[in-house]
Amino acid sequence: MTTPLTSTARAPSGFDGSLVPIILFCLIWSSAFAAAKTAVVDCPPLLLLCARFLLAGGVLLAACALMGQFSRISWRTLAMFAIIGTLNNAAYLGFSFMGMTTVSAGFTAVVVSATPLLTALAAAPLLGERLTPRKLVGLLLGFVGVAFVLRSRLGQGHEDPLGTVFVLAALVSLTAGTLAYKRMRLPAGTLVMGSGIQALAGGAVLAPIAFLMEDPGQVHVTPSLITAFLYLTLAGSVGAFSLWLLILNRSSATKASALHFLMPPLGLMFGWLLLGETVPPLDILGIVPIALGIRLVTTQRASVQKR
Repeated sequence: MTTPLTSTARAPSGFDGSLVPIILFCLIWSSAFAAAKTAVVDCPPLLLLCARFLLAGGVLLAACALMGQFSRISWRTLAMFAIIGTLNNAAYLGFSFMGMTTVSAGFTAVVVSATPLLTALAAAPLLGERLTPRKLVGLLLGFVGVAFVLRSRLGQGHEDPLGTVFVLAALVSLTAGTLAYKRMRLPAGTLVMGSGIQALAGGAVLAPIAFLMEDPGQVHVTPSLITAFLYLTLAGSVGAFSLWLLILNRSSATKASALHFLMPPLGLMFGWLLLGETVPPLDILGIVPIALGIRLVTTQRASVQKR
């Protein structure tokens, strides 16, 4: 008996499901770096995130109630959602926003795009995901592209070292959150409610830290802050984060995290388009191996399997 052919020309075997959530996620996620850079001008980063998470969590849980999807969950599931929310919201975005007070939005997007490499290396021993030679080459190509851009930016003194450390900490946090979500095998049917709980957990963790470290008097309510805040909350925390969990449900951790190789070109583009950030020619050159890495990681060779 012969199984059907798997052809990348006809049906690429990269991500399961429609490309629509993937495209939307990439556009929202990458543009959020520029929105965050705009927002932290008028509001301290942790206070901004605390308000964002609490509002997003309230919106998501209210949507669950309206759709009749608000169900009872075990304390274990609640704790798992809280852990993931702490990693993906409080830690990842907390470090990202703190970093973006001194580094550019495009640079942050490039650093975070190294998530697939760390995820793939850890997913093999922790999740049992197979790291094929093709995927390994793709991930290494992507890393070379990211490293090329990093060397160009840091070597010329364009970015702040402390801000870079915060962004690197954000990279590690997002990788840990991705692995934790796949490892915990959360129950089906709790996507929206889980996103709401994670947002509230992130806000609860950040609240005491934010009020301890930052001064609410430094918040300046401006049209740009309001616009950026609403975009980050509704499009980012509510929309993109739910899309991310949906993609994780349909794909392996390595394949899903490979989406972050799209963030350098998109992040640099939005930084240039919305903030007027300079894009050095070397940055553009570094995008080439990143694009090749995406292709190798998210697709497989055409093959015929016989039984």
